[in-house]
Order: sequence, then C-alpha cells, then structure tokens
Amino acid sequence: MHTSDAIIEIRELTFGYDAGNPVLDSINLTVKRGQSGCIVGPNGGGKSTLLRLLLGLLTPDRGTIRIFGESPAAARLRIGYMPQYHQLDGAFPITALEVVLQGRIRRGFWGWYTAADRAAAMASLEEMGIASLAPRSFAALSGGQRQRVLIARALACEPQLLLLDEPTANIDPGAEEQFYATLNILRRRMTVLTVSHDLGFVNREIDLVICVNRQLTVHQAGAFNAETANAVYHHEVNLIQHDHSCFCSCKHPEECGEGRK
Repeated sequence: MHTSDAIIEIRELTFGYDAGNPVLDSINLTVKRGQSGCIVGPNGGGKSTLLRLLLGLLTPDRGTIRIFGESPAAARLRIGYMPQYHQLDGAFPITALEVVLQGRIRRGFWGWYTAADRAAAMASLEEMGIASLAPRSFAALSGGQRQRVLIARALACEPQLLLLDEPTANIDPGAEEQFYATLNILRRRMTVLTVSHDLGFVNREIDLVICVNRQLTVHQAGAFNAETANAVYHHEVNLIQHDHSCFCSCKHPEECGEGRK
C-alpha cells in the first residue's frame, strides 16, 4: 500500500545480473517527501544498480519498487537523472544547450523544441551557473563543465525526484562548493538522492545516509560516523568533513588528522 508522504518505497527487493548471485539482496527503503539522501558504499556494492532500478531500467528479480505510488516506468517523466558516465562522440556537433534540451524529450515528443522547452533548458543552465556555455560545443568543454551541463539536463525536465550518480566527479573545488550551494536550493523543491564516494558529503544538509553493499541500511545523517562507514566498507575509513575535521576510528588518529584538529 502506498504511503501518501512516501516518494520511494522499496520492499524486499532482490536483483542480480547472474542467476543466484544477487547484487542487491532483500533490501527495503522508504524516502519520504522533503527528505534527501546520499547513497554510499564500495565499488561493486550496488549503488548504480539501485539507481537503474529506481529508473525502471532494470526489473527486480523479487520484491517491489514504487515511485510516487507508481511503477518506476510510469513515474519516469517525474524523475531527473544524471548518469555517472556520459558517452558522446567527440566529433558529434552538439552544443551545451542542445544537450540540456534532451532533458525536455518526453513521451509523445515529435518535432521541434518549443519556446517553453528552450526557456526551461536555459533556466537549468543558469541554475548551474553556466548559462554562458549554452552555445559552446559540448565536446570542447572541460570535464567539470560537462558534468554541470549533464546536471542541468537532469533539471530541465522539472523533476520531482532527482537522482545524481557521482555529480562532483571531475569538478574543481570552487565549482564543487557552488554545486553544493545549488543542491541545497534544489532540495527545497524536490527529493534528491545522490551517489557519492566522498564520505564528507554526508555531513552536508542531507537527511539520510543510504549504505549499499549488497544489503542496504539507512542511517540518519547525524548518526553516521567512522564506525558506521567501516561496517559498510568492511575496512577502516576516515570520514573527513568539509570543514576538514575528521571522525576517526583508527588506532593512530594523529596520522589521519584527528590529532591535529
């Protein structure tokens, strides 16, 4: 049964690319309206697979997923998505604005983009602070600029749920701070789930830390610490906050920075 304030509901979901070898095993997750989350875990733990399941690009072997009370496929037009990697022929003549306009492609789309489509695309570029890049060739942009263009494409569909897979990869520190400021604004009007290897990200203004490593556990952001991270990654990790302090569970805190605060 759909809970009225739940944006995402996953119940006893199992999925594997090979029979008998699940990537995700009997996971449960509820994300309510107004909440934001950061998905963390080791490489190969199932983070990107979870996003593809939420998008309806993969089908669970067992269990259910509901987005806005619907199947992922039915809810897809209400979801914005930025993939971890982009694949584009560098010789393909497309501008940054034309990449963002792809986010306006919708069911039944046929013909030219409308004035409303172009206005929404430009608004997304402006929100990411890169409106001046609109006429530039996408292939000629830096890695960080491309990343922000892809986030703008995800925003162009005016989503209610935004899924970002490693959005800060290839972004320089200054642009990263701008991105975090933009993300905090976005969270006021939509639900945002972000996959990140930057464990310091969980100290930002998010509500849930969604730990994925075949199993799934959810923690309130304020309760996530080095011990919790160690349990997810199965080895000692140092959780560095963006104010450069360190939650450390290792035996030599002076070596990781804890002793130098």
